[in-house]
Amino acid sequence: FEKPLASKSDLKELAPFSVSKLDYVYEGIKETKKLLKNRIPLIGFAGGPWTLMSYMVDGMTSKTCSKSKRWMYDEDKTKSQDLLKLLSDAVVDHLVAQVRAGANFVQVFESNAGHLSPMMFNNAVAPYLTDICKRVRDAVGDHIPIALYAKGCNNCLPAINKLGFDVVSIDWLLDPEIAREFVTTTLQGNMDPCALYCEKEDLEAIVREMLLKFGTRRYIANLGHGIYPDMDPEHVKWFVDAVHRISEDMIGGKDVDENLMYT
Repeated sequence: FEKPLASKSDLKELAPFSVSKLDYVYEGIKETKKLLKNRIPLIGFAGGPWTLMSYMVDGMTSKTCSKSKRWMYDEDKTKSQDLLKLLSDAVVDHLVAQVRAGANFVQVFESNAGHLSPMMFNNAVAPYLTDICKRVRDAVGDHIPIALYAKGCNNCLPAINKLGFDVVSIDWLLDPEIAREFVTTTLQGNMDPCALYCEKEDLEAIVREMLLKFGTRRYIANLGHGIYPDMDPEHVKWFVDAVHRISEDMIGGKDVDENLMYT
């Protein structure tokens, strides 16, 4: 951001969000749906309000998010609350527009959630996430799954489990068996993206261990975060193929530890 937000008065300078400004995104979704021919679901996404706020106040990626957290701890709580509300409204509109364009599944990325204490996350951010989930569901219906990814916020899983999302995505720092203790809904994740640098046999071993820990019920295999620009697409294909092959073996009973299967 060339001009990060510095005071509450700066909020008045923000232009109102309109989905029309992102028509190219929704047109891209429509074109992608045509190419997919309904063979696989298309996932839409948006940044979470806290993560968006941290970029707008800190101005860039930050190791501490100290400027944006200062807003959260400020005596005038309306400063952060007003911004989080404004951003939540934009996130809802953006996600709904993606679904109407053809997205089959949407996810909210709170990639900077790990910078918050459990108390700050639960008291200051969680209410907005619950609101986003409810409003999107009210607008598009129960048939569209809504996921939350709160990176680094694993100590908040009990609270995240109660926010109303259909899917909870976890990063690679959390053992899946521990996640199962706190999350009663569907889990998604959580291979370390850097494992995609592995050779094929090593990658398959990592995928197998991950799938055995998650089991085959209420689980979506995925990475624990995004793919990096220098990764070989062929390795991504190895990952997807390994998930399919090993999952089929597990479902068929060829490689199943019953203690790792969940209902």
